[in-house]
Amino acid sequence: MDKMKIAFFDSRKYDIESFENINKEYGFTLKFFEDHLSADTLPLAKGYDAVCLFVNDPVRKDMVDGLLDAGVKLIALRCAGYNNIDLQAVYGKIHVVRVPAYSPYAVAEHAAALILTLNRKTHKSYIRTKDNNFTIGGFKGFDLYGKTAGVIGTGKIGRIMCGILKGFGMRVLAFDSYKDEKAAAEIGFEYADINTIYRESDIITLHCPLTPETEYLINADSISKMKPEVMLINTSRGKLINTKDLIEALKQKRVGYAGLDVYEEESDYFFEDYSDSVIDDDILARLLTFPNVLITAHQAFFTKEALENIARTTMDNIKKYFEEGVLPNEICYRCGQGTSSCSKIKTGRCF
Repeated sequence: MDKMKIAFFDSRKYDIESFENINKEYGFTLKFFEDHLSADTLPLAKGYDAVCLFVNDPVRKDMVDGLLDAGVKLIALRCAGYNNIDLQAVYGKIHVVRVPAYSPYAVAEHAAALILTLNRKTHKSYIRTKDNNFTIGGFKGFDLYGKTAGVIGTGKIGRIMCGILKGFGMRVLAFDSYKDEKAAAEIGFEYADINTIYRESDIITLHCPLTPETEYLINADSISKMKPEVMLINTSRGKLINTKDLIEALKQKRVGYAGLDVYEEESDYFFEDYSDSVIDDDILARLLTFPNVLITAHQAFFTKEALENIARTTMDNIKKYFEEGVLPNEICYRCGQGTSSCSKIKTGRCF
């Protein structure tokens, strides 16, 4: 068959390098566009068999027919998240595949880095000592040992996070709609209901997908149930947290620390350079003023190993679909799990 033609949107230098390197094994025709996929850039997809998208490339209902007219047969997400895709709109028209676990270690380790940095203020200490100021006032932290951590979501990333936190000597509570009791026994964490997580955790770290059930999981009501000065960590999806409620809780000192690798309106800012501009998002600008808030720009995934895994899994997804008619990482349009792991899809109940 003819070479598969793939159009990449929102392409960065590191995307191009990793995919061109892996493509030596596949021989596809690749075209990289810096632009995000949008209604305006849809014509760029014409003549391509698949489009490869990242987290800030939306596929809305009004764009589906344009993709079909362009000849696109597959949407290949080079990420785990899929909330940028209107799954109901594409159902029965274009298949959507993703990379469910490019490097769960990378994301969990970054979450741990946020915890340690916020707690021990190493980022501030670095700046102070660069100015030849070797005082330590204001840098007091707390021992993680003996504290309680709450992990919301025990997929691959969440389970690895539980292991890291156990390594610090913490008591680890976890919440997930689909319990993995075997992993709990092996790693040494215990499942608890969500209110127990809120009530007893010194640190709460989010590792669940964004769904209608989890949107704004962290809000004024849930925060009111938490320990005073709790630490909140989010390396999953921005809309798991109601940012306005978080800001109010930070002002009231209900939340003592917030480590965020994601933000609910990040698509306008993350992965771009605004160092010479004024941020006109008042909520993001307010977050950046808090000394106990640490924001990184969706970089938790960003390791050498992760980039290689992303490229290889994406190319495998494309190859298996066009050459074998197989979709191991297709997204279930109801529950969001991969069709190979969704138990409901086998009974037809997810549709």
